[in-house]
Amino acid sequence: MNWQRSMAATVLLILLIVAASFLATSRINQMEENRSFTRLYEETNNLVWDIEDAVESDQKQMKALADVVAGYEDLDSPELWRVLDSYSGIDMMARLELLLPDNTVLTTGGKRIDAEGKLSFETESAKGVHLSDRETDLENDGKYIVRSYVPVIKEGETLAMLYSVIDLARLPEEMAAEPYGGEAAVYLIDGATGDFLMDTWHNEPGGNIWALGERQMAPGYNHEQLKQGLIDGKTGYVVFVSETIGENLYFYYEPVSVNQWRVALSVPRDTVFAGADGIRNVLNMFLLFEAVCFILYFLWMIFYVRSVTNEKQRQLDTIQYIYDVEKLLFNAHENRGNMEKALEKIAHMTSAGKAGFWIVEDSRPVHFFSWAAQSEKKSHEAAEGPKTAAWLLEYFKEGNRLFTAHGEQEIQEKIPDEARDTVRSLVAVPVEAVDGTICGILEIYNSAERKWSPTMLKSVEFSFGMFCNNLHSYNVIKAKGERDALTGLYNRNRYEMDLLTYPDRYEYSLACVYIDVNGLHELNNSSGHEAGDNMLKTVAAQIRKMFGEQYTYRIGGDEFLAFASDMEKETAERLGKELTEVLEQQNIYVSVGVQWQEHVPSINTLIKAAEKNMYAKKTAFYEQQNPDRKIRN
Repeated sequence: MNWQRSMAATVLLILLIVAASFLATSRINQMEENRSFTRLYEETNNLVWDIEDAVESDQKQMKALADVVAGYEDLDSPELWRVLDSYSGIDMMARLELLLPDNTVLTTGGKRIDAEGKLSFETESAKGVHLSDRETDLENDGKYIVRSYVPVIKEGETLAMLYSVIDLARLPEEMAAEPYGGEAAVYLIDGATGDFLMDTWHNEPGGNIWALGERQMAPGYNHEQLKQGLIDGKTGYVVFVSETIGENLYFYYEPVSVNQWRVALSVPRDTVFAGADGIRNVLNMFLLFEAVCFILYFLWMIFYVRSVTNEKQRQLDTIQYIYDVEKLLFNAHENRGNMEKALEKIAHMTSAGKAGFWIVEDSRPVHFFSWAAQSEKKSHEAAEGPKTAAWLLEYFKEGNRLFTAHGEQEIQEKIPDEARDTVRSLVAVPVEAVDGTICGILEIYNSAERKWSPTMLKSVEFSFGMFCNNLHSYNVIKAKGERDALTGLYNRNRYEMDLLTYPDRYEYSLACVYIDVNGLHELNNSSGHEAGDNMLKTVAAQIRKMFGEQYTYRIGGDEFLAFASDMEKETAERLGKELTEVLEQQNIYVSVGVQWQEHVPSINTLIKAAEKNMYAKKTAFYEQQNPDRKIRN
């Protein structure tokens, strides 16, 4: 009788637990589904903020530039256009142009274009500060652009309309946010016309959302709902059925406080609910597992439950470690400290004394990240050298996917001499980029042999591969933003950033060399801009040859600047003179101002002094060429 009561109590307990588990599972599923929709909103909202911030930032810069333009009597002034052209490519501004009252447009370098019938000064000036609808470029009818206008006002009169050209084809590159790790298509739509301003899903430019046809939608959604939502500037979503694979696509839209623009994301259903589906699967598996455990309860309740619980916890801990590693590596290309934290996670996950990651470029290891326990740091210095990574790289190039060495015998047979004494075990895997090339090597030192698995390392290997790809893209974009497209020298943007760090560039002295090319304007007028460009390239090449590349800049149309650290004054002045003489042999004339100073208190004062010396040389040059000609400082 007692056992029956115990059995009844056990059955009742089992039923209560099962019921509670189902209720908890349903609740968690609902919470995860809500979280998925929250993320969909947040990803779209991040793009909205990106666009609004970019437009606001550009307009602030342009308002300031409009005041600068208003200070010039001659809007064709080369000096003015050097200023305007220096902002080309910054943020969303592909280039800056001026629309004049006669419907003439002044573009790069002061070039004039007749825009009659295409642009109207009267219409645009009446609108004040504003963005246009989607239009075509004056110089390329096949390119879609948006114009951001700011009036140039002097003494209450609008002299011109300054506008930046926003290249819609480049717009996706300017967005900092990357929804769902690049798995979502991003659209920027004009809610009034339905025109696509940005479309990352299709290669062809332009297009109109109303012209896409009646795409099949999931039950409960219709095209009128979508159209009205976009026109009214509402936040919402519809669900399309993919024409290719039949998968549901969530099309989420949100208004932008710019014109009648709308941002939309098209995201596969599995991507939107990846987290919820994963949790649901885990929970369903848990319920199934729970049922099995209850069946086996009467046989070995205590032993089985305890063992399963411990193993489950270890799996969950491993999953959590892998998830944490992925989160850290997601933006490790911008925050390098995250790499060390990720390696620490891997070391803890595998009970290793040390974890390391080599970046491989041009088929050689070039940069090493590592984390080591305090007790391991000194003992592994020998293993950190590129020689150790070099032979691992050659091993993986032969097609091997895993390297392991455990125990004294394997270490003696497999590991080079320089690392044998510091290694008790070594596990390494290659990391591949998108194109299949080896971009890195992941290493685990002194791990307990049963604390790691190839599957575990494979799980994090992909994340390291994405880090390599992100790092490469980041470095390419960063380099393009810092280089002058014509000469290859650093541009004014990089120059202004470097000025903030000038005290770290020298120990006892710093020389500033200011170079101005004489006769560039005349050469452009007489022989064309190609001849002028070739002259600038020649000057830049000679500057790079004499002063190196690290601190050499093109800061304006025909102006260059170089810094020389810890160089004797006589040497700096001699190089400035030699630069002039070498270029004169090629019929190129430059004015060079050199200013040398010990323990520079102000970098701006040093630069101004060098510029003053340059202008003195420039004045002397033109007076020698033509005594009646004067140069304006």
